[in-house]
Amino acid sequence: MRLGVLDVGSNTVHMLVVDAFPGGHPSPMSSTKAVLRLAEQIDDDGRMTRKGADSLVETIVDFQRIADSSGCEQVMAFATSAVRDAVNTDEVLARIKKAADVDVRVLTGVEEARLTSLAVRRWYGWSAGRILALDIGGGSLEISNGVDEEPDVALSLPLGAGRMTRQWISEDPPDRRRIAVLRDWLDSELKAPAKQLRSAGKPDLVVGTSKTFRTLARLTGAAPSGAGPRVRRTLTLDGVRQLTAFISRMTTADRAELEGVSADRAPQLVAGALVAEAAMRALGADTLEICPWALREGAILQRLDAEPTDTLIGVPSGTHTT
Repeated sequence: MRLGVLDVGSNTVHMLVVDAFPGGHPSPMSSTKAVLRLAEQIDDDGRMTRKGADSLVETIVDFQRIADSSGCEQVMAFATSAVRDAVNTDEVLARIKKAADVDVRVLTGVEEARLTSLAVRRWYGWSAGRILALDIGGGSLEISNGVDEEPDVALSLPLGAGRMTRQWISEDPPDRRRIAVLRDWLDSELKAPAKQLRSAGKPDLVVGTSKTFRTLARLTGAAPSGAGPRVRRTLTLDGVRQLTAFISRMTTADRAELEGVSADRAPQLVAGALVAEAAMRALGADTLEICPWALREGAILQRLDAEPTDTLIGVPSGTHTT
């Protein structure tokens, strides 16, 4: 079947069209993104602003048209930190439903961690043993540890790269003393979660997923995305430390000129590197593998696992479910 996957994140809204079936490898057919920075559209009362909600509704209407024109038999939509944190979430979701006839599932942080863990497990297989998986998003950091598709421990912490940038880094380039204070604060915040994760068992494999880790790996010498998803990519703690020292002295404009760094990601790259460094240090991870699958793939796999084959194949074209 052809499936539309609509991911409403803190920075971007992403529509992925895939061909998928139970027991098979989801094959991406097209990918469309819109940079909305929804996390920056939360006002002092915790509400998503009218401007932010309008942009989100318009984008989802456009992306629904893409799904229809691409022949998607289903559209599954989910939202993460920015929508989850807004106090007017129900109001925004109702507007989306009315305008685009799309039901958006708001994931909890723990659900994000579990779905990412599922994707990582399927990518590396049972032979990988116990896997410790880390995912730095715009609003939160998800970490899991387990030997099965359902991890033993799954945590979500409000330590996303965008959130840390907004809360801690206002100067451009960043203030050195502020960077040092943030580094110490992250160490303190990660101490208890790291202890909980380590208590589940020593991992055989440590994995980083999603854009922040992929970018950091690229900047420390990993193969570019053009080399394909199956090329082995790694990120070391020493590499992150050296990179952080380098990019924290640069302006946002200069960071945007680095290979593999987009203009919309450049502002939060320093905070993302600091979170990655602190998490790896707290967890005793000197090296991690970069997994090309993350939350979106986990959501696809969960959907395929939950639905019987005849139901998936038999859904009429144009029907939208979540």
